[in-house]
Amino acid sequence: MRSDYLFTSESVSEGHPDKVSDQISDAIVDLFLSKDPEARVACETLTTTQRVVLAGEIRCKGVYENGAWADGALDEIEATVRKTVKEIGYEQDGFHWETLTFENYLHGQSSEIAQGVDSSGNKDEGAGDQGIMFGYATDETPDLMPATLDYSHKILAQLAADRHSGAAPFLEPDSKSQVTLRYENGVPVACTAVVVSSQHAKGYHEGDKEAELKAYVKAAVADILPAGFLTDDTAWHINPTGAFEIGGPDGDAGLTGRKIIVDTYGGASPHGGGAFSGKDPTKVDRSAAYITRYLAKNIVAAGLAKRCTIQLAYAIGVPEPLSLYVDTHGTGSVDDAALEQAINSIDKLGGLTPRGIRTHLGLNKPIYRKSAAYGHFGRTAEGDFFPWERTDLVDDLKAALG
Repeated sequence: MRSDYLFTSESVSEGHPDKVSDQISDAIVDLFLSKDPEARVACETLTTTQRVVLAGEIRCKGVYENGAWADGALDEIEATVRKTVKEIGYEQDGFHWETLTFENYLHGQSSEIAQGVDSSGNKDEGAGDQGIMFGYATDETPDLMPATLDYSHKILAQLAADRHSGAAPFLEPDSKSQVTLRYENGVPVACTAVVVSSQHAKGYHEGDKEAELKAYVKAAVADILPAGFLTDDTAWHINPTGAFEIGGPDGDAGLTGRKIIVDTYGGASPHGGGAFSGKDPTKVDRSAAYITRYLAKNIVAAGLAKRCTIQLAYAIGVPEPLSLYVDTHGTGSVDDAALEQAINSIDKLGGLTPRGIRTHLGLNKPIYRKSAAYGHFGRTAEGDFFPWERTDLVDDLKAALG
């Protein structure tokens, strides 16, 4: 395993067209779960110039039953979409929350999918689909996340906070970041390159206005990165193409689920391929990815490893996972097989079945829109939000290992 290298991760802001789509899809998930904790939702969103289109399958008591929408349900869905776009901050000619065209093609869930997922008689609820899911944690940052991604997220979150507060009125919602770090002996020690492209108000690509924007971005980045990481050799690329006045869905169409590496570990870990946003927690693409992060994070938090990757695999309609794999990349204080046995022995995890995962993490709640921008992982667990970021399994793991 190499110990000295350069590594890069990127992030995109809440105003990026794909992230607008993710947030709308998760706002719809939250809406239905607020009505029915057992709702089934698979909502895809397309955003483009002055248009939002929903498609997918749902089942929700009191909202969509027996092939029909309840009174007022369609209006509430549309209001949720417009509210989400407004809160992101889009009031532009090419994409405006109030005047955009909205189309809804959500319909009922397939009965053949439902029969595999639903419990009946002695049959426990099965996984909503086949697939593989990965979780990861590393001690590179206090968030136990890859440093390159952690800093990329935090840069854009700071830009967004300043935009919303009015501290940086020249910023518009769409932006991207990228951070390259130099690692020595496997530890990040310096930043060799920063890329920030931010949509901006008219004229902020030339003269004094451009200088103001670039100075602001450099100061924001300096506040995020650890002291000493930025040096005279750090390469800066701020709006490197020039003007960035046309952005968001007006500049490029957005789709749910196109930023799965941004959503997870920035390329530092494998990815099973399934997106999260728009899916209720019976979908193991989402819930199993959350439990693997939870397990990996608790292993690192317990001091049992410096890095940890975990994989789970499922078959549609089958409750129990087909496999559990733990890899501590040679950094573990105990054998990886012993960690697998310890995880399987902890009863409160519910056997890592879809129902067990949802019960342990409390996932049948409207908690998802917050996760749809600036990463699903490395966030602060507060109340019902981001329960997969808790480190409350540390003692159980140590006890299971004897």
